[in-house]
Amino acid sequence: MLRAVNADCLATGGFALSPYSLRKIEVAYRRNGIIILTDPDSAGERIRKVLAERFPLAKHAYISQEDATAADDIGVERASTSVISAALEKARCQEEQPRSEFTLLDLQIAGLVGRADAAKRRVVIGEALGIGYANGKTLLKRLNHYGVTRDEFLAASAALEDEND
Repeated sequence: MLRAVNADCLATGGFALSPYSLRKIEVAYRRNGIIILTDPDSAGERIRKVLAERFPLAKHAYISQEDATAADDIGVERASTSVISAALEKARCQEEQPRSEFTLLDLQIAGLVGRADAAKRRVVIGEALGIGYANGKTLLKRLNHYGVTRDEFLAASAALEDEND
């Protein structure tokens, strides 16, 4: 992380999230704001959820499981500096009042649900938009919570189709 960004990096120390770690994170949150970047696994998502509830104005950055895996180990520390930098550049804030810009129909039309290759397509879309991989329901929530615009979604969907051609 430190090679990828010139900023304070605070490790959570795992899902336990000790009071000491939370105090350090809170100080950073109040002073400069924070970007939550967790391991792309179920434990990382649980940590993200806890931190997002506690620090609602935090930005969120995501890396893919593929980019964070090496030697059968998954974690942010396994990602390259370029992957981490790209994820941080795409970081987004959750909106207090989620929009209802996107519906399940949008996901169906884009082939992000209801197709045999939908999961693979969601990986690509999530990475392009900087909102990470998610199942259909969570993807829909992220699209509406992270302020993704219709134009951004359509551009990412078009790039997905170009990739498949």
